[in-house]
Amino acid sequence: MRILVLGGTAWLGRGIVAAAVRGGHEVTALARGEAGEAPAGARFVAADRTRDDAFKEVTGESWDAVVDVSRQPGQVRRAVDALAGRTGHWVFVSSASVYADSETIGSDEAGELLPPLDGDVMETMETYGSAKVSCERDVLDGVGADRTLIARPSLVGGPGDWSGRTGYWPRRLARPSNPAGRVLVPDAPDVPVQVLDVRDLAQWLVRAAVSRTAGIATAGGRTHTFAEHLQTVRAVTGFGGALEVVGEDWLAEHRVEPWMGPRSLPLWLPADSIALNAHDTSAAERLGLRTRPLEETLADTLAWELAEPGERRAGLTDDEERELLAALDART
Repeated sequence: MRILVLGGTAWLGRGIVAAAVRGGHEVTALARGEAGEAPAGARFVAADRTRDDAFKEVTGESWDAVVDVSRQPGQVRRAVDALAGRTGHWVFVSSASVYADSETIGSDEAGELLPPLDGDVMETMETYGSAKVSCERDVLDGVGADRTLIARPSLVGGPGDWSGRTGYWPRRLARPSNPAGRVLVPDAPDVPVQVLDVRDLAQWLVRAAVSRTAGIATAGGRTHTFAEHLQTVRAVTGFGGALEVVGEDWLAEHRVEPWMGPRSLPLWLPADSIALNAHDTSAAERLGLRTRPLEETLADTLAWELAEPGERRAGLTDDEERELLAALDART
């Protein structure tokens, strides 16, 4: 098959291209290329999707499938206008962030969506969900539901996770910040966690493109509690130290954020957003999504984390954790 991947040099896009190449398909990756090179075996077309002529090098060709990962409504609309008439199937990678309800665990595709973004450009991550809603509408209106798969992943993780969300805990337990091996964790044992390995997502998207699978599906990994997730990290890392459990109020008082970003404890979610990582993914499973064990994902993520130098985008630095542990000791 001839597959065109719009954005194929960053993390997920690169994984999609690599999976399609391994499947023996003729793959073209269209992207700016600023995130790196396209995987070996793929043709690379450099293009700036903010420009009206972004698709000039490929509009004269026909495609069995297009896979798009963009979050910018203007880019998605231009792609649909240029390519919908020249492709057999369309796979759009949206996000579970499109759902308005972030408190009901186990919600599915019938859930209410956020209002679409008013405009072509998502300026900040605060409007990420609304931007993806706009993108979905442009694809469905321009391509048609019978030729489209809308995939809505929740938390995507695994090797190469630039956000640091899935790599923080394996790295932290493998390399504690202090000689005593103490690790600060939130008191959130029952918070649900769904980690979808980026490799499983990429393979599913390619299979869906090849089989022309149509529909809308929320995709996620198997659901575990935060306590179970940490227990799996313990097993993967061989961690034998102490987990210092602290409450949400204490963490807020000491300016520790939930979920992701600097000075955070990743994967922890407060009650008003607990459902961000707890969706019903049975529709995606019916459409062919298959996921590997969490142990494998975390072990491979740890190997990548330990091989990659530099600061991470999520979690506590060593200095921050030592400072917080000292504050905890002073309290007790």
